[in-house]
Amino acid sequence: MLHTPPLGPLVEQYAAGSVLACEPVDEGLLNRGYRLRTTRGRYFLKHHFDPETADPAAIVRQHRATQRLADLGVPVAPPLTGRDGGTVAVVAGHAYALHPWVEGRHRHGGQLTPGQCARLGALLGVVHACLERVMPTQETGSPVRKRLIPAQRRAPETRGPVGASGASGASGPVGAESADPARTFALMDELLDRVRRHHPADPFDALARHRLLERRRLLERHADRRPPRGGSVGWVHGDFHPFNVLYRDEVPDVPAAILDWDRLGVQPRAEEAVRAAVIFFVRPVGALDLAKVRSYARAYRRSAGAAPAELAAAVHRVWWERLNDFWMLRWRYERGDTRADPQFPAASALVVWWTREYDAVCEAFVE
Repeated sequence: MLHTPPLGPLVEQYAAGSVLACEPVDEGLLNRGYRLRTTRGRYFLKHHFDPETADPAAIVRQHRATQRLADLGVPVAPPLTGRDGGTVAVVAGHAYALHPWVEGRHRHGGQLTPGQCARLGALLGVVHACLERVMPTQETGSPVRKRLIPAQRRAPETRGPVGASGASGASGPVGAESADPARTFALMDELLDRVRRHHPADPFDALARHRLLERRRLLERHADRRPPRGGSVGWVHGDFHPFNVLYRDEVPDVPAAILDWDRLGVQPRAEEAVRAAVIFFVRPVGALDLAKVRSYARAYRRSAGAAPAELAAAVHRVWWERLNDFWMLRWRYERGDTRADPQFPAASALVVWWTREYDAVCEAFVE
């Protein structure tokens, strides 16, 4: 059942006028958003619902980061400040934030010119460089202790991707070990059993079974290529993908806003760059547009000051991550959540294509 936000107390807390209309925003797999129109303007109301990202202290940290980034000229949409001087409103055990409404549309890589791809890569490099300036270095690698609000304690566990609207699985904490093939084989067996028991069977079940068996063969063949722990880390957006980047039609060459900083954290920066490119530039058939990847990656390296070797190592780790990742199938078969199903055909085909074209992909990121 969709939670209805307490609009009266919220607009009162933010002095946002009287509510005229409130509509749910469909995009997003983790938290919930609403297009809010009041007597004082248009806003984006965000309900921080996902237990992994809805800790009020973490939200405040995200808000401070976007405010500082805005001061540096990064296109973001910092939250409004409430009457109490804070940016997070906790009402009836739920955490909310109110942002200015940014008009625009999302664009995937197929809608971007090579020049726009380069500007996208340069922007992500700027984000990484600016985060290094505005985030406290003493927190690097130190997890934030979470204090759950009542709604989080009641909520079911939600595990999604780092790039939730089309992303791969999370890369884990700083210095995390890469995926263990033995655990992946066990997970594949569990998923195959769930697929077999799913009734009535449908075409998605047939595709899932095919891809699971195919992936098992691939992993058996490449199990000796498991990468070591991740390398250089820094503050990252954590969820940089098409549904978190807005473009305005009247200014099509540069993004108008980078949204959803829920997964702001310390991770290998180059891996975020690779992961974002894989999401933006995957074609429906499950292949990457390597010409656009090349434009994007070259601009990112120049903007972020990243060495080719750093990108090459990140390519290998993200490839391995994808080879061992089944979050979309787990959502469907373990949780009964089918929202990620449309992403599965291209994402599962990409792993096969990437394995076959590994050298070409690596070259596109480093040359």
